[in-house]
Amino acid sequence: MSSTTSTDPDVERAQPPAAKSREKLDLRIAFWTIPVYYLLFGIIFVPLAHVMPPPKPGLSTQQIVDFVESHSLTIKIGFGILLVVVGFATVANALIALQIKRMSVGSVFAYSYIVALAVGALPGCLFCALSFLTATLRPDRDPRIIALLYDMGMMTFVGSLGCFATAYLVLALAIFLDKNEIFPKWFAYITIWQIVTELMAAPIFLFTDGPFAWDGSISFWMGTAIFGIWECCLIVLLYRAVKRQPADERVPD
Repeated sequence: MSSTTSTDPDVERAQPPAAKSREKLDLRIAFWTIPVYYLLFGIIFVPLAHVMPPPKPGLSTQQIVDFVESHSLTIKIGFGILLVVVGFATVANALIALQIKRMSVGSVFAYSYIVALAVGALPGCLFCALSFLTATLRPDRDPRIIALLYDMGMMTFVGSLGCFATAYLVLALAIFLDKNEIFPKWFAYITIWQIVTELMAAPIFLFTDGPFAWDGSISFWMGTAIFGIWECCLIVLLYRAVKRQPADERVPD
């Protein structure tokens, strides 16, 4: 007497609740790193490091020294935390790159996006943090050196242009060329405005006052407002894309 095993397709396709709860767990984890990271980013740069809103570029050497000394402890705490958590940005960027690879475009767009942001993070984030941390390390340092570190930190933070502009251009082109409708076309137009904001920041190397200085209404505030809108749209669209993505989908290499 031989035993038989059920081959009912419905039974084979059935999944226990525990298995269903594990579907796309990696994608969900990657997604939630984005709002968590940007929440930490805001806490670090605003109330701790006091880099946003930016301090004025036209300060005297003594005013810069006073600024660094008065915020020395919170700068160390904030940027110290940043050096620990900045790696989470790579998870967020990888999730965006994965959605680009799901589009009907070549994988070169996804790889270009990752590399452009990885290179841009060096001056746009890490160099700023290290400049301010170095400025606070030795209070007896020559005031002119502290002023130099202050200028270098702020210029790299606001003025890191090319790499980020390239990343936004790659993303916008991928969305325009995509036929799989991973992201809506209107998001590509918002992404183009991100490129415009990077170009708006170019004059910070020439001005220490006015709308084109690193704390100006055009170079900083307009760009920050557009980035905030773009980031909110991105989070919503990524959530929808992850939710729609089949758990067994094979993404091209």
